Amino acid sequence: MADLVKLPRSELSEAEILKLEEYEFENGPLSVLHTAVQNNSQVLVLCRNDHKLLGRLKAFDRHSNMVLEDVKELWVEVPKNSAGKKGKPINRDRFISKMFVRGDGVILVRRAA
Repeated sequence: MADLVKLPRSELSEAEILKLEEYEFENGPLSVLHTAVQNNSQVLVLCRNDHKLLGRLKAFDRHSNMVLEDVKELWVEVPKNSAGKKGKPINRDRFISKMFVRGDGVILVRRAA
């Protein structure tokens, strides 16, 4: 497998590219997602909109697009009073049974503790 990693993709056959992609999913940065799908375990996803998603990963692709189930979305709201001053931060959450997350909004994915 190490010899396939070093070669440019243009020199590989379709079968070799599939083997290489499978190897990269199992051993590369996407291995966290691959393991979570296989074990039906929870992941914590930090998003660009300062929201956090805690849910079970059902599917993903190389762009970090994901399908999550039983998701708890968490965020913090800072209300403003009538004078325009910031109030005390409020932790908010909501439950979403199934959702698709577009990969360009994902900052970080980690296994849930």
